Amino acid sequence: MKATKRIGVWMDHSAARLMEYTTEDYKVVIVESDMDDLDNQEGLQHSENVFHNKENQSITAYYKSLIEKIKDYDEIVLFGPTTAKTELYNLIREQHKYDHLKIETKSAEKMSYDEQHVFIQEYFSKLLNYKSDFNK
Repeated sequence: MKATKRIGVWMDHSAARLMEYTTEDYKVVIVESDMDDLDNQEGLQHSENVFHNKENQSITAYYKSLIEKIKDYDEIVLFGPTTAKTELYNLIREQHKYDHLKIETKSAEKMSYDEQHVFIQEYFSKLLNYKSDFNK
């Protein structure tokens, strides 16, 4: 029987911190969006439409990068202070090849790395000890 792989992702629109649920020391993988680069492109400021299109392309590339990194996990918790977690969740659910992933979103404020790690440890510990209405 294959071991269940679990990961927690703290995210907002500018960066995501991916932390696998393990009993060992945790490592953080950071994925950054290139939204900050858009602020530095003065040429885009003259056209709101062009800027909006670039922004959409940037956020879509960010979410695709995150999906690529989490697609091999079985259970995923997305948490953070913005709507980014819900946007990513909806994008994943649109692609039926990921229907097997168990994903849940949780609201959370800004947290240090250690607070994020504790959140993930507590979340999955509770999930493993109790029956849950875990979203599929």
